Amino acid sequence: MPASGAVTRNTLRQQIAEALRDEVLAGRLLPGEGFTVKHIAEQYGVSATPVREALVDLAAQGLLDSDQHRGFHVHRFSVDDFRSMIDARSLITEGVFRRAMVQGTRRVDSEALVSVRRRAEEAARAAKGGDLDILIGYDLRFWRELSALVANQYICDFLDQLRVQAWVFSVPFLRGDGARRDWLWNGYGQLVDAITLGDAKAARAVVDDCHTHSLEWADQLEQAQAQAQGSGSRPGPGSGRPRR
Repeated sequence: MPASGAVTRNTLRQQIAEALRDEVLAGRLLPGEGFTVKHIAEQYGVSATPVREALVDLAAQGLLDSDQHRGFHVHRFSVDDFRSMIDARSLITEGVFRRAMVQGTRRVDSEALVSVRRRAEEAARAAKGGDLDILIGYDLRFWRELSALVANQYICDFLDQLRVQAWVFSVPFLRGDGARRDWLWNGYGQLVDAITLGDAKAARAVVDDCHTHSLEWADQLEQAQAQAQGSGSRPGPGSGRPRR
């Protein structure tokens, strides 16, 4: 059994990693923004060791980059990175649905979907209201819990990492877009309904719509950035609001 000190340090390491990840997702730590282990340790009033371990964990998740001898900075994802995330998600979910259709559809125990449906309702409500602070948390929990019902842990973890990275890319642009609720995807309820009925074809169609929606936004964002560069101005964080 590990010593209590090791347990405490590991718990603190996880808490710091989660707190910093939330700062990035909230847009309070922006892409390219740098900091040192000492700075974070002083900010949270803890020793350097768990902070360094937390930062290394976040770097392994692709959220931070390490600057040799200078600390860390928030990773700057590109539009092409975002498209690749969506492509990877699409390929993996396609495999999950293909296996479900080969093995035969079945109804998922409605009791197992109670929590997922609750997340779906809250996420859809936040999306329709354009409330990113609420949406991101419910969106991540919704997909994490839903994935656990239809896929193994390795697939769930990878999909969760891709979704976090996608939000990290999107948040700086969305924060400045007052009309973001016009495009935020809100088909959570339809997906839960399809899976509850064991309708793999319908569930697949809803997920495909989510992925298509994200790619359309990426196209519009890229167009807005190109236009801004052509005019000599810098694209604002809310540029590229997609069509609904």
